[in-house]
Amino acid sequence: MAKVAFIGLGVMGFPMAGHLKEKGGHDVTVYNRTASKADDWARKFGGKSAATPAEAARDADFVFTCVGNDEDLRSVTIGETGAIAGMKPGAILIDNTTASAEVARELGEAASARGVDFIDAPVSGGQAGAENGMLTVMCGGDEAVFERAKPVISAYARMVGLMGPVGAGQLTKMINQICIAGLVQGLAEGIHFGKKAGLDIEKVVEVISKGAAGSWQMENRHKTMNDGRYDFGFAVDWMRKDLGIVLAEARSNGAKLPVTALVDQFYGDVQAMGGNRWDTSSLLARLDRK
Repeated sequence: MAKVAFIGLGVMGFPMAGHLKEKGGHDVTVYNRTASKADDWARKFGGKSAATPAEAARDADFVFTCVGNDEDLRSVTIGETGAIAGMKPGAILIDNTTASAEVARELGEAASARGVDFIDAPVSGGQAGAENGMLTVMCGGDEAVFERAKPVISAYARMVGLMGPVGAGQLTKMINQICIAGLVQGLAEGIHFGKKAGLDIEKVVEVISKGAAGSWQMENRHKTMNDGRYDFGFAVDWMRKDLGIVLAEARSNGAKLPVTALVDQFYGDVQAMGGNRWDTSSLLARLDRK
Protein backbone atom coordinates (compact mmCIF):
# COMPACT_ATOMS: atom_id res chain seq x y z
CA MET A 1 0.00 0.00 0.00
CA ALA A 2 1.26 3.47 -0.93
CA LYS A 3 0.21 6.90 0.24
CA VAL A 4 -1.45 8.53 -2.77
CA ALA A 5 -2.94 11.93 -3.58
CA PHE A 6 -5.34 12.52 -6.45
CA ILE A 7 -6.07 16.05 -7.66
CA GLY A 8 -9.01 16.66 -10.01
CA LEU A 9 -12.25 14.70 -9.65
CA GLY A 10 -14.03 15.20 -12.95
CA VAL A 11 -15.77 12.42 -14.89
CA MET A 12 -12.38 10.75 -15.34
CA GLY A 13 -10.59 11.53 -12.10
CA PHE A 14 -13.41 10.58 -9.73
CA PRO A 15 -13.50 6.89 -10.75
CA MET A 16 -9.72 6.72 -11.33
CA ALA A 17 -9.09 7.82 -7.75
CA GLY A 18 -11.68 5.27 -6.66
CA HIS A 19 -9.78 2.44 -8.35
CA LEU A 20 -6.57 3.54 -6.60
CA LYS A 21 -8.40 3.18 -3.28
CA GLU A 22 -10.47 0.06 -3.90
CA LYS A 23 -8.52 -1.98 -6.46
CA GLY A 24 -5.06 -0.70 -5.59
CA GLY A 25 -5.68 -0.71 -1.84
CA HIS A 26 -3.83 2.58 -1.40
CA ASP A 27 -4.26 5.28 1.23
CA VAL A 28 -5.81 8.03 -0.95
CA THR A 29 -6.32 11.72 -0.22
CA VAL A 30 -8.14 13.81 -2.84
CA TYR A 31 -8.44 17.46 -3.75
CA ASN A 32 -10.95 19.10 -6.07
CA ARG A 33 -11.55 22.78 -6.81
CA THR A 34 -15.20 22.27 -5.87
CA ALA A 35 -14.71 20.94 -2.35
CA SER A 36 -18.11 19.22 -2.19
CA LYS A 37 -17.00 16.85 -4.97
CA ALA A 38 -13.96 15.83 -2.89
CA ASP A 39 -16.20 15.29 0.14
CA ASP A 40 -18.56 13.15 -1.98
CA TRP A 41 -15.60 11.04 -3.13
CA ALA A 42 -14.33 10.60 0.44
CA ARG A 43 -17.78 9.44 1.60
CA LYS A 44 -18.14 6.99 -1.29
CA PHE A 45 -14.68 5.43 -1.15
CA GLY A 46 -13.64 5.97 2.45
CA GLY A 47 -10.61 8.12 1.68
CA LYS A 48 -9.77 11.64 2.81
CA SER A 49 -10.14 15.08 1.26
CA ALA A 50 -7.82 18.08 1.55
CA ALA A 51 -8.26 21.84 1.32
CA THR A 52 -5.38 22.50 -1.11
CA PRO A 53 -3.32 20.48 -3.60
CA ALA A 54 -0.24 20.97 -1.40
CA GLU A 55 -2.08 19.58 1.61
CA ALA A 56 -3.30 16.56 -0.37
CA ALA A 57 0.23 15.88 -1.63
CA ARG A 58 1.97 16.15 1.75
CA ASP A 59 3.89 12.94 2.55
CA ALA A 60 2.39 11.16 -0.49
CA ASP A 61 4.50 8.66 -2.40
CA PHE A 62 2.53 9.26 -5.60
CA VAL A 63 0.56 12.36 -6.58
CA PHE A 64 -1.86 12.18 -9.53
CA THR A 65 -3.37 15.13 -11.38
CA CYS A 66 -6.26 15.00 -13.85
CA VAL A 67 -7.62 18.44 -14.76
CA GLY A 68 -8.84 20.36 -17.80
CA ASN A 69 -5.95 22.07 -19.57
CA ASP A 70 -2.46 23.56 -19.27
CA GLU A 71 -3.52 26.49 -17.10
CA ASP A 72 -5.62 24.31 -14.80
CA LEU A 73 -2.61 22.03 -14.46
CA ARG A 74 -0.26 24.87 -13.55
CA SER A 75 -2.78 26.17 -11.00
CA VAL A 76 -2.85 22.89 -9.03
CA THR A 77 0.86 22.03 -9.26
CA ILE A 78 2.88 25.26 -9.10
CA GLY A 79 2.96 27.91 -6.35
CA GLU A 80 2.67 27.89 -2.57
CA THR A 81 -0.53 25.84 -2.52
CA GLY A 82 0.35 23.69 -5.55
CA ALA A 83 1.00 19.97 -5.27
CA ILE A 84 4.75 20.21 -5.91
CA ALA A 85 5.20 22.48 -2.87
CA GLY A 86 3.72 19.79 -0.64
CA MET A 87 5.61 16.83 -2.07
CA LYS A 88 8.48 15.10 -0.35
CA PRO A 89 11.77 14.43 -2.18
CA GLY A 90 11.67 11.16 -4.12
CA ALA A 91 7.90 11.20 -4.57
CA ILE A 92 6.44 10.89 -8.09
CA LEU A 93 4.05 13.36 -9.71
CA ILE A 94 1.94 11.62 -12.38
CA ASP A 95 -0.15 13.83 -14.65
CA ASN A 96 -3.14 12.22 -16.39
CA THR A 97 -4.34 15.47 -17.98
CA THR A 98 -4.39 15.71 -21.76
CA ALA A 99 -2.15 18.75 -22.07
CA SER A 100 0.72 20.10 -24.15
CA ALA A 101 4.17 18.55 -24.28
CA GLU A 102 5.45 22.02 -23.37
CA VAL A 103 3.68 22.08 -20.00
CA ALA A 104 4.80 18.50 -19.34
CA ARG A 105 8.43 19.53 -19.72
CA GLU A 106 7.78 22.63 -17.60
CA LEU A 107 6.36 20.52 -14.78
CA GLY A 108 9.20 18.04 -15.13
CA GLU A 109 11.68 20.86 -14.48
CA ALA A 110 9.65 22.27 -11.58
CA ALA A 111 9.39 18.83 -10.00
CA SER A 112 13.11 18.15 -10.45
CA ALA A 113 13.99 21.42 -8.69
CA ARG A 114 12.04 20.12 -5.68
CA GLY A 115 13.71 16.69 -5.81
CA VAL A 116 10.50 15.15 -7.13
CA ASP A 117 10.15 12.82 -10.13
CA PHE A 118 7.59 13.43 -12.87
CA ILE A 119 5.70 11.37 -15.46
CA ASP A 120 3.28 12.78 -18.03
CA ALA A 121 0.65 10.09 -18.41
CA PRO A 122 -2.40 11.10 -20.49
CA VAL A 123 -5.09 8.46 -20.86
CA SER A 124 -7.41 7.11 -23.54
CA GLY A 125 -10.62 5.18 -23.09
CA GLY A 126 -13.10 7.85 -22.07
CA GLN A 127 -15.46 7.91 -19.13
CA ALA A 128 -16.38 4.24 -19.54
CA GLY A 129 -12.71 3.26 -19.50
CA ALA A 130 -12.16 5.29 -16.33
CA GLU A 131 -15.19 3.80 -14.60
CA ASN A 132 -14.22 0.24 -15.54
CA GLY A 133 -10.51 0.67 -14.78
CA MET A 134 -9.66 -0.11 -18.40
CA LEU A 135 -7.77 2.97 -19.58
CA THR A 136 -4.75 3.06 -21.87
CA VAL A 137 -1.99 5.20 -20.33
CA MET A 138 0.79 6.75 -22.44
CA CYS A 139 3.75 7.78 -20.29
CA GLY A 140 6.76 10.05 -20.69
CA GLY A 141 9.60 9.99 -18.19
CA ASP A 142 12.64 8.17 -16.85
CA GLU A 143 12.46 4.38 -17.14
CA ALA A 144 13.35 3.71 -13.49
CA VAL A 145 10.69 6.18 -12.32
CA PHE A 146 8.16 4.61 -14.69
CA GLU A 147 8.83 1.12 -13.29
CA ARG A 148 8.14 2.41 -9.78
CA ALA A 149 4.91 4.08 -10.87
CA LYS A 150 3.54 1.42 -13.24
CA PRO A 151 2.07 -0.92 -10.58
CA VAL A 152 0.17 2.00 -9.03
CA ILE A 153 -1.08 3.36 -12.36
CA SER A 154 -2.26 -0.15 -13.27
CA ALA A 155 -5.09 0.13 -10.74
CA TYR A 156 -7.12 2.05 -13.34
CA ALA A 157 -5.52 0.81 -16.58
CA ARG A 158 -5.42 -2.17 -18.88
CA MET A 159 -2.36 -0.89 -20.77
CA VAL A 160 0.48 1.25 -19.42
CA GLY A 161 3.39 2.06 -21.75
CA LEU A 162 6.54 4.17 -21.56
CA MET A 163 6.84 6.13 -24.81
CA GLY A 164 10.05 8.09 -24.15
CA PRO A 165 11.28 11.02 -22.04
CA VAL A 166 9.05 13.61 -20.37
CA GLY A 167 6.63 14.98 -22.99
CA ALA A 168 6.50 11.74 -25.01
CA GLY A 169 3.27 10.67 -23.30
CA GLN A 170 1.53 13.86 -24.41
CA LEU A 171 2.90 13.56 -27.94
CA THR A 172 1.58 9.98 -28.13
CA LYS A 173 -1.85 11.15 -26.93
CA MET A 174 -1.79 13.71 -29.74
CA ILE A 175 -1.30 10.88 -32.25
CA ASN A 176 -4.20 9.05 -30.60
CA GLN A 177 -6.48 12.06 -31.14
CA ILE A 178 -5.28 12.54 -34.74
CA CYS A 179 -6.25 8.94 -35.51
CA ILE A 180 -9.61 9.17 -33.74
CA ALA A 181 -10.54 12.39 -35.57
CA GLY A 182 -9.96 10.78 -38.95
CA LEU A 183 -11.69 7.53 -38.00
CA VAL A 184 -14.84 9.21 -36.69
CA GLN A 185 -15.14 11.44 -39.74
CA GLY A 186 -14.74 8.41 -42.01
CA LEU A 187 -17.35 6.47 -40.03
CA ALA A 188 -19.72 9.44 -40.11
CA GLU A 189 -19.39 9.73 -43.89
CA GLY A 190 -19.82 5.97 -44.34
CA ILE A 191 -23.03 5.85 -42.30
CA HIS A 192 -24.33 9.01 -43.99
CA PHE A 193 -23.63 7.54 -47.42
CA GLY A 194 -25.28 4.22 -46.48
CA LYS A 195 -28.43 5.92 -45.26
CA LYS A 196 -28.67 8.01 -48.43
CA ALA A 197 -28.21 4.82 -50.46
CA GLY A 198 -31.09 3.15 -48.60
CA LEU A 199 -28.97 0.44 -46.98
CA ASP A 200 -29.56 -1.21 -43.61
CA ILE A 201 -26.70 0.27 -41.55
CA GLU A 202 -26.80 -2.55 -38.99
CA LYS A 203 -26.32 -5.16 -41.72
CA VAL A 204 -23.59 -3.09 -43.36
CA VAL A 205 -21.63 -2.69 -40.13
CA GLU A 206 -22.10 -6.36 -39.20
CA VAL A 207 -20.19 -7.26 -42.34
CA ILE A 208 -17.60 -4.52 -42.79
CA SER A 209 -16.65 -4.39 -39.08
CA LYS A 210 -15.11 -7.85 -39.54
CA GLY A 211 -12.86 -6.61 -42.33
CA ALA A 212 -10.18 -3.98 -42.79
CA ALA A 213 -12.62 -1.12 -42.05
CA GLY A 214 -13.32 -2.36 -38.51
CA SER A 215 -12.44 -0.14 -35.54
CA TRP A 216 -13.36 0.54 -31.91
CA GLN A 217 -15.36 3.54 -33.09
CA MET A 218 -17.36 1.40 -35.51
CA GLU A 219 -18.08 -1.31 -32.96
CA ASN A 220 -19.01 1.06 -30.13
CA ARG A 221 -20.56 4.08 -31.84
CA HIS A 222 -22.37 2.99 -35.01
CA LYS A 223 -25.66 2.16 -33.25
CA THR A 224 -25.96 5.51 -31.44
CA MET A 225 -24.83 7.38 -34.54
CA ASN A 226 -27.45 5.63 -36.65
CA ASP A 227 -30.07 6.53 -34.02
CA GLY A 228 -28.91 10.16 -33.85
CA ARG A 229 -28.06 9.92 -30.12
CA TYR A 230 -25.07 11.92 -28.89
CA ASP A 231 -25.89 12.94 -25.29
CA PHE A 232 -23.02 10.95 -23.72
CA GLY A 233 -19.34 10.20 -24.10
CA PHE A 234 -16.31 12.35 -24.92
CA ALA A 235 -17.54 15.90 -25.48
CA VAL A 236 -16.90 17.89 -28.64
CA ASP A 237 -15.55 20.75 -26.51
CA TRP A 238 -12.90 18.43 -25.08
CA MET A 239 -11.97 17.10 -28.51
CA ARG A 240 -11.54 20.62 -29.86
CA LYS A 241 -9.28 21.42 -26.92
CA ASP A 242 -7.21 18.33 -27.71
CA LEU A 243 -7.05 19.05 -31.43
CA GLY A 244 -5.99 22.62 -30.67
CA ILE A 245 -3.02 21.19 -28.77
CA VAL A 246 -2.27 18.84 -31.68
CA LEU A 247 -2.36 21.57 -34.30
CA ALA A 248 -0.21 23.91 -32.21
CA GLU A 249 2.42 21.17 -31.84
CA ALA A 250 2.25 20.49 -35.59
CA ARG A 251 2.93 24.14 -36.32
CA SER A 252 5.96 23.88 -34.05
CA ASN A 253 7.43 20.65 -35.43
CA GLY A 254 6.44 21.11 -39.08
CA ALA A 255 4.05 18.16 -39.33
CA LYS A 256 1.38 18.41 -42.03
CA LEU A 257 -2.10 17.51 -40.71
CA PRO A 258 -4.64 18.56 -43.37
CA VAL A 259 -7.33 16.03 -42.39
CA THR A 260 -6.98 16.79 -38.68
CA ALA A 261 -7.29 20.52 -39.34
CA LEU A 262 -10.39 19.93 -41.45
CA VAL A 263 -12.06 17.70 -38.86
CA ASP A 264 -11.31 20.32 -36.21
CA GLN A 265 -13.29 22.80 -38.33
CA PHE A 266 -16.12 20.27 -38.64
CA TYR A 267 -16.25 20.01 -34.84
CA GLY A 268 -16.53 23.79 -34.82
CA ASP A 269 -19.63 23.40 -36.98
CA VAL A 270 -21.05 20.91 -34.45
CA GLN A 271 -20.46 23.43 -31.67
CA ALA A 272 -22.33 26.04 -33.71
CA MET A 273 -25.23 23.57 -33.87
CA GLY A 274 -25.31 23.51 -30.06
CA GLY A 275 -23.42 20.23 -29.77
CA ASN A 276 -20.67 21.37 -27.41
CA ARG A 277 -21.34 18.53 -24.98
CA TRP A 278 -22.30 15.91 -27.56
CA ASP A 279 -20.11 12.87 -28.05
CA THR A 280 -17.42 13.19 -30.73
CA SER A 281 -19.39 10.79 -32.94
CA SER A 282 -21.77 13.72 -33.56
CA LEU A 283 -19.81 14.54 -36.72
CA LEU A 284 -22.63 12.60 -38.38
CA ALA A 285 -25.19 15.15 -37.13
CA ARG A 286 -23.37 17.79 -39.18
CA LEU A 287 -23.80 15.69 -42.34
CA ASP A 288 -27.41 14.71 -41.61
CA ARG A 289 -28.66 18.22 -40.84
CA LYS A 290 -31.25 19.52 -43.28
